[in-house]
Amino acid sequence: MKLADLQGLMRRRRADYGLGLNFDAFHADAMIASLQWPADVVEQFLYDHGDHGPFQRDYGNVDLTTIVWTLETVTAAELSTMPTGPSEAGCVDQYALHPGHYISVRSSGIHVGVAEKWKNHGTWKRAPLLLDRGLLDLSARGLQVLEGRTRVGILRGRLRENDFVAATHEAWVGRSA
Repeated sequence: MKLADLQGLMRRRRADYGLGLNFDAFHADAMIASLQWPADVVEQFLYDHGDHGPFQRDYGNVDLTTIVWTLETVTAAELSTMPTGPSEAGCVDQYALHPGHYISVRSSGIHVGVAEKWKNHGTWKRAPLLLDRGLLDLSARGLQVLEGRTRVGILRGRLRENDFVAATHEAWVGRSA
């Protein structure tokens, strides 16, 4: 199953001016449930961004059924140089230019507590998604940022500004089954 196979589901998700499928109904759909992915990964990748143009270009050919997700610890040093998909290359570094701004605009709703998490723990509130680059190109090595580009940009900016950043961070990592 590829992202294109989810387009009918994505149309239902976005139907009726945002009154389409809620996350629980989306997550319970047979195609999504068959992946057996953690709910947080489904929400961040497929529900929030499954029909996002850059995601379609960068990840549209990946067989989703071959990805296994695990919550792993990744070092700040690894994250400080990790690329993202080519369609949005450079966006992480753009976010890194103004980390304080991107923290401050995340202060309400589901983002409550983001500033405190950075201040007190030097990390994000929600684990981003990283993908083994070998899933995209068999000769590629390492990980790339799939979702959480702003979070990784904040980390890079805080490192550059010598603000407190934890040495390690949790991230969902997708690897070949």
